Amino acid sequence: MMETIEKQQVAALEKKLPISRKNKIKKLLQRISFITLGAALMAVALEIFLVPNGVIDGGITGVSIMFSELFHLPLGIFLFLLNLPFLVLGYKQIGKTFALSTLLGVVLMSIGTTLLHPVPALTPGEPLLGAIFGGVILGIGVGLVIRSGGSLDGTEIVAIIVSEKTPFSVGEIVLFVNLFILGSAGFVFGWPNALYSMIAYYIAMKMIDITIEGLDQSKSVWIISDRYRDIGDALTDRLGRGVTYLEGEGGFTGDSKKVIFVVITRLEEAKLKSIVEDWDPQAFVAIGNIHDVKGGRFKKKGIH
Repeated sequence: MMETIEKQQVAALEKKLPISRKNKIKKLLQRISFITLGAALMAVALEIFLVPNGVIDGGITGVSIMFSELFHLPLGIFLFLLNLPFLVLGYKQIGKTFALSTLLGVVLMSIGTTLLHPVPALTPGEPLLGAIFGGVILGIGVGLVIRSGGSLDGTEIVAIIVSEKTPFSVGEIVLFVNLFILGSAGFVFGWPNALYSMIAYYIAMKMIDITIEGLDQSKSVWIISDRYRDIGDALTDRLGRGVTYLEGEGGFTGDSKKVIFVVITRLEEAKLKSIVEDWDPQAFVAIGNIHDVKGGRFKKKGIH
C-alpha cells in the first residue's frame, strides 16, 4: 500500500516538473527578449540621437562617450571595457543572475552601437531634439533591462556598494557621480552641450521610472472608519475592488479599530475618495504609491 502511494506521489511530481521547466524557459526567453530590446533601444538613442549631437548620458555610458570622442575609437569598445570591472563587482555583491543579465545587455548594447555608427543621425545639428528624443528612447531601454533584472551601466553597482559603507543613499551617490560626469562633458563637447546632456539625463530618468512602474501606477490605500463595512461594500460594488479588513488598535485610546486595505489604480483615486466621503467625511485615509502588484485578487470585478 505504501509503495503504491509513493509511486502515485512520484508520478504526480513528474507531471508537475515539465510545467515548472516550461515556466522557467518561458521566463528566461522573456527576460532575454526584454534585455535585447532594451539594449537595442539604448544603442539607437546613443548613435542616432545623442552622440552625433555631442550630447551624453550619465554614468559609465557618459564616460564612454567622452573617451570615444577623445581617442577616436568606437563607442562600443569603451562601453564594454569600462563596464567589465563592474560586472565582476555585481557578480560578487548582487548575484549571478544580475551579472549575467547585465553582461548580456552590455554586450548587445556595445554591438548595437558599433553596427549603428555609420547610420546618419535623425536630428543632425539639433542637440535639443536629440536630447529629448534620445532621452526618451534611452530611458525606455534602460527601464526594460532593469525590469528584467539587469543593468546597462556600472554606476548603480558602485553606488550600492558605497552606500553600505557611507551615510549616503544609492540615489544620492548616483546623482553626485552623474552631475560630475555631465559637468565634465562641458570640457569635451562645450558647455551648451553639457546643459543639453543634463536635459537628456533628466528625461531618461523619468522614462526609466515610467517604464519600471508603468503608466497605470497602482496605489495602496488604508482607511480607518467606524463605518468600515459600508465603505468596504461600496468600494467593492462601485470600484470592483476586493478589500481586506485588518485589525487595529488606537494608539491614544486603545480602542479596537478596523482598517480597510485596498489596492487601486491611479485613475481610481478620486472615485475612492468620493465614496469614502459619502459614507464617512471624518474617515482617516492614507494613500501610497506601489511599484508592482502580483497575485491575490487585484483583477477588477464588475461594477455598477
